Amino acid sequence: MRVAICAYGAGNVRSVELAFLRAGAEAVLAQTPETVRDADLAVLPGVGSAGSAMAGLRERGLDEALLRRAAAGRPTLGICLGLQLALDESEEDGGVAGLGLVPGRAVRLRGGRVPRIGWATVEPGSEAFWFAHSYAAETPAATATSEGLAAVVEHGSFTGVQFHPEKSGAAGARFLKRCLSRV
Repeated sequence: MRVAICAYGAGNVRSVELAFLRAGAEAVLAQTPETVRDADLAVLPGVGSAGSAMAGLRERGLDEALLRRAAAGRPTLGICLGLQLALDESEEDGGVAGLGLVPGRAVRLRGGRVPRIGWATVEPGSEAFWFAHSYAAETPAATATSEGLAAVVEHGSFTGVQFHPEKSGAAGARFLKRCLSRV
């Protein structure tokens, strides 16, 4: 199983790579559209800001590669900022157009703790995962929530998670193995 992890200047790429290697995948850092195109699973990770992340994707042509994957029905996983970039738009950085792989937008958290950092349960399923975010997806494609916020989003061949499976111990490892088994 070959997993292409989009390397476009956003953080957490190395920890995602190591998590997929532990899960038994051949994980490669993808800086070219061809690497993203040819992989069994493309992963759009991210820690950072929407504006600079979208610029990094465009600069490398990875935005178009991800759009072509979606059009072809090929699986892609978005993690944290990667989920937010897959939406139509984000409020961050004064407003940023996203990839449009999933209907909806990323909005700034307005209640509770901001940033929202720590372990939280995802429902349905009652497993706890590690979260670290200041924006959340508002989308009709949410399939699981955590504390009232979208935690898992599924639309076509795209799956996105607001949590960090690569930092979520055994629960995160199980989640990544499930992702690999569906490819």
